[in-house]
Amino acid sequence: MRTILFILQKEFLQIRRNRAMLPIIFVMPIIQLLIMVNAATLEMKNISICVVDNDLSTTSRQLTNKFSSSPFFKVTGNTFDMNEARTQIEENKAQMVMNIPAGFEKRLVRENKAEVQMLFNAINGTVAGIGNAYANQIMMGYNREVIAKWIGISKNMPKTKSIETIPSFWYNPDMNYKIYMVPAILVILVTIMGMLLASMNIVREKEMGTIEQINVTPIKKIHFVIGKLVPFYIIALFMLSFGLTIGKLVFNVPFVGNLGLLFAVACVYLLVVQGIGLFISNSANTQQQALFVSYFFMIVFIMMSGIFTPTESMPQWAQIINYFNPIAYFMKLIRMILLKGSEFHDIYKDFMILLGYGVAMITLAVVRYRKVSN
Repeated sequence: MRTILFILQKEFLQIRRNRAMLPIIFVMPIIQLLIMVNAATLEMKNISICVVDNDLSTTSRQLTNKFSSSPFFKVTGNTFDMNEARTQIEENKAQMVMNIPAGFEKRLVRENKAEVQMLFNAINGTVAGIGNAYANQIMMGYNREVIAKWIGISKNMPKTKSIETIPSFWYNPDMNYKIYMVPAILVILVTIMGMLLASMNIVREKEMGTIEQINVTPIKKIHFVIGKLVPFYIIALFMLSFGLTIGKLVFNVPFVGNLGLLFAVACVYLLVVQGIGLFISNSANTQQQALFVSYFFMIVFIMMSGIFTPTESMPQWAQIINYFNPIAYFMKLIRMILLKGSEFHDIYKDFMILLGYGVAMITLAVVRYRKVSN
């Protein structure tokens, strides 16, 4: 135990003396939480729209006003030429074109129907798909207004039977996307601290030449690995606590579940990512090499973790790969505990998988480290 304490003292001194590492530990969490949570969202607002109104009727102007008054759309251009409107899409000045043809109001009065053309810039499929859904909602709402105004609802008309649907949004009643994103950003921060910095830990000793001095000492491998793990383990848990505090004070993220259970899961998860980081560090010869390898795995794991879209929506082969993705497990568990209030019996299967994963990676890291001089 005394040996481990001396190693921990050495590691904390190195962290304090490393000026490049201190901003990563204390400044990065604040910046990432405050910026990424607000920026990383699937809510589409102010979609630029160019209106081609060749009817210039009261009805067409009312329809245009429906879009301009919506927070989801912003009218950036008006023209009578479709070629000019297409040019605005090609030059990225507009993401959508609404073409109202001449005689729009007359056909609506005489034939009880009229057509409006919508063109979307689908380079970004998400913007085009969500923009189309928003436009359809506005059109449907305007249709109901037209029917109520022109056809009218008579008191003597028989009431038609209808089914009323009342949605209930559990766990996020206000549909606030920030509540969904804060836990995900915390997972990324803990992963960076656990995997990225741990992957550069032992290899840094190799570059500095101090690994040979450590190898000739009577320190056991397990003592050395524990001494390398614990400092970043403590810092990562502190970062998680700090991030949760910011999430509560700034974004008002609800803490429905048990925070003790959340930190228990985080402790197991850190064993996994730190084990992966130390394994990479043992295998690499330079910090640059360790950084690139860990960055590669981290990017793949994060993109497949369900940070934006559910993993259930991924192809079958991707879901199979996700069985070996530790970030996907922690991403799911932190949201279940914080937002749903899940208890241990709800998450024990994923918890045990993470625990087994952690034991395996720590064992590999210890075995991989060979206490011999280079």
